[in-house]
Amino acid sequence: MGIDFVRGGGGRVKNKKREVKSDNPYLLLLCKLYKFLARRTDSKFNKVIYKRLNMSGRNRPPLSLSKIMKFMDGKDGKLAVVVGTVTDDKRVYDVPELKVCALRFTEAARARILKAGGECITFDKLAMRSPLGKGTVLLRGPVKSREAERHFGKAPGVPGSKTKPYVRSKGRKFEKARGRRKSRGFKT
Repeated sequence: MGIDFVRGGGGRVKNKKREVKSDNPYLLLLCKLYKFLARRTDSKFNKVIYKRLNMSGRNRPPLSLSKIMKFMDGKDGKLAVVVGTVTDDKRVYDVPELKVCALRFTEAARARILKAGGECITFDKLAMRSPLGKGTVLLRGPVKSREAERHFGKAPGVPGSKTKPYVRSKGRKFEKARGRRKSRGFKT
């Protein structure tokens, strides 16, 4: 039997699903549990959770309490689900009663949710309580808010580009000449 190549010489066909690279036994067990639920139920929720549990840390960004509050506004009685860390936000004074399920909670975030009469649960408890994801709101942190993302896109200096250049230093002498200032010829 031959090797399956991509037409046009693009190398081999890679159709293997990404599997978690972590050594964390709890995460591995959760992956096992949600792999089973994704296979044995018709719930799209379980498939999404399984996919997100297998993602790299970079694709599981943290979500702050303020954002959870914003997204859960008007969704009383529902449970917020975050495949990632829930962090505290000191800019928020009053935390409402929230039910949140996440991989991790920072100490301050957990304390504030519990103090407000809310609930912090883990994914194994969620699988027992809502195996099909009914009564939940699936949330996600900002994936593209890393500083490195600012450097991606059209090359810096190209008209219409808002891409940040990689510069040794931020000063008058560094990438501030022609094309960067009106007083030096033109500004793109």
